[in-house]
Amino acid sequence: MSETPAIEAEGLVKHYGTTKALDGLDLTVGQQTVYGLLGPNGAGKTTAVRVLATLLRPDGGRARVDGHDVVAEAAVVRQTIGLTGQYAALDEYLTGRSNLVMIGRLSRLTTRAATRRADELLERFGLAEAATRAVKTYSGGMRRRLDLAASLIGNPSVLFLDEPTTGLDPTARALMWDIVRELVADGTTLLLTTQYLDEADQLADRIAVIDGGRVIAEGTPAELKASVGGQRVLLTLAEAGDAAVAVKALQAFATGSIVPNGRVSDHGDRLLEVPVIATDGLATEVLRALDAAGVGVSDIAVRSASLDDVFRTLTAAEAADEDEDKAELAEEAAV
Repeated sequence: MSETPAIEAEGLVKHYGTTKALDGLDLTVGQQTVYGLLGPNGAGKTTAVRVLATLLRPDGGRARVDGHDVVAEAAVVRQTIGLTGQYAALDEYLTGRSNLVMIGRLSRLTTRAATRRADELLERFGLAEAATRAVKTYSGGMRRRLDLAASLIGNPSVLFLDEPTTGLDPTARALMWDIVRELVADGTTLLLTTQYLDEADQLADRIAVIDGGRVIAEGTPAELKASVGGQRVLLTLAEAGDAAVAVKALQAFATGSIVPNGRVSDHGDRLLEVPVIATDGLATEVLRALDAAGVGVSDIAVRSASLDDVFRTLTAAEAADEDEDKAELAEEAAV
């Protein structure tokens, strides 16, 4: 395996008018891995992909793909990459095979080579039987598979997948996951942006959480989950009015903020989530502390931290820091 990173970004900056979409983004992606980019809407994920894929020119910093500068050697970079965007870039009135052959010809393959490659990919992605049908008759999952096949016409060493499973049903998503794993096994490097945290957890070797156009955390899924506390205690209180007393009693166990868990809406503020370090007998100790405080509990559960916890914790902390900075600036301006 080459020691040269598949993707490197150093201090990338990109503005849209007064909006700073990228604000010093740093990334290093190893060869033959899946690297996940997570972040809220507007965090800069798609802008980062477009810069790395040479579709946008950065306003600052630099980036390389397979050792080639995305600005100075853009033409070379385009020969080594594939890109699947959020929406299928296909001609709906052409057949699946015709779409792939057309893209192959645009990639400077001969008609014979483009047709051979198209047939290989149609077979690989389970689309051979639909090859002669117009794309407008394809299901959403079939379109996404054909779009991915189109991005592989040129046998790219690096593939950018920008929310590739958005809108797909669970079966189609699972199929796409299998395809991604096969691509990595065959030697492809993938940069994946996704809104599905379970998808990143399943597929990514490493993950960067970005917000405000910069990386706020990076590591393996296990490392990121450990960084926000390895376990969560979920409590359903018998009475909603006991929440404040319960929070006070639980502070001795918490490794971070105790918050209402809105994922079970019918419980309202009766449901609390407590980040903890798991120990033997933890649930019993928590119940004893609440009982001593006069708080009744209807249900208790302990689970491992998830990427959802990482995402919520990190982006909430980032928002709090931004609010604090704005308050400081306002105070300085008033002096």
